[in-house]
Amino acid sequence: MSTIQPIVGASLSSEALDMVVAAITSGEFLPGARLSEAELARRLGISRGPLREALGRLEGRLVTRTPRIGVRVIELSKQNIIDLFYAREALEGMGARLACERLSDNEIAKLRELLNTDRAQPEVAAGAAYSPRSLDDDFHLSIIKAAECDQIERLLMDQIYYQLRIHRRKSSTLPGRARAALVEHENIVMAMEARDPDQAEKAMRTHLRNARLSAMAAFE
Repeated sequence: MSTIQPIVGASLSSEALDMVVAAITSGEFLPGARLSEAELARRLGISRGPLREALGRLEGRLVTRTPRIGVRVIELSKQNIIDLFYAREALEGMGARLACERLSDNEIAKLRELLNTDRAQPEVAAGAAYSPRSLDDDFHLSIIKAAECDQIERLLMDQIYYQLRIHRRKSSTLPGRARAALVEHENIVMAMEARDPDQAEKAMRTHLRNARLSAMAAFE
């Protein structure tokens, strides 16, 4: 089923942005694919104005605009992806350290609940995939928000998360990766519960280093 559906709502630009992001990150539009504004507007049931605004917000994140060519889904080279993961490891590693120092007992309990919810999802339980649809993003975002560092959150949310989502679902389906990622998330939560900032940072960095290796394998 296509992710692009007619929009019914007041904030046309925001809803259009959400649908385009979902379509790109789900693989409906592949890297390098040209996006026809006229066709997208027709499928969304909106005028081209709100759609153009939404695509403008995604420029440099998930799409590029070239004169006389139009809008295309961004294409990332292998080195681009490696560099994004290096940046993510550094930022989220520090984010995990700060979160471990600042999380309340109740917030740590919520992280544990979130992990248990992930574990119960059919795709994860079967070891088939551990993707953004399985709340993987929410797990990481919960930790980043708990770090209470606006600069780290902004750098991750404005670009890195957007671009890496294109490749995350593909890499999460590699044999063994889903179960390994779940164990790595467990190690992060255990470090939080033990109030060990050094181990929390180490566990997060290990998780993202393994995610990078998985992404490279999927890229190849």
